[in-house]
Amino acid sequence: MKELFQHAAITQDITVRVAVSFLPEQSQPDAGKWFWVYHIRLENGSDDQVQLKMRHWRITDGRGLVSHVDGEGVVGETPVLQPGQAHDYVSGCPLTTAQGSMEGYFTFTRSDGTPFEVAIPYFPLAAPATAD
Repeated sequence: MKELFQHAAITQDITVRVAVSFLPEQSQPDAGKWFWVYHIRLENGSDDQVQLKMRHWRITDGRGLVSHVDGEGVVGETPVLQPGQAHDYVSGCPLTTAQGSMEGYFTFTRSDGTPFEVAIPYFPLAAPATAD
């Protein structure tokens, strides 16, 4: 099954695509735990080599509580993308509410070391309603 990217943002010729899925098998609604997995594709449409250095996430739960998560690279990697190359990774997000959202930015550097920020598009986290 081919995954469809539902959300995308382009900043300075770098495209960030996001596909998000709710994982019922990792969630325990009765215990106040919901879990989503998201697939990110980074595409270098520029004429320069770039390297992902840092990430910044703004995660908002269904109550409006905002968490900021900063870190080096993504899933332990700081990929280098040549012009025309793409990099994919998968990660997850737990929440204590059945809905929320994520957005943020990546910090990349160009081949000359110049840093720049690339937007991660806003995407909703929404558990499907269950009919018992």
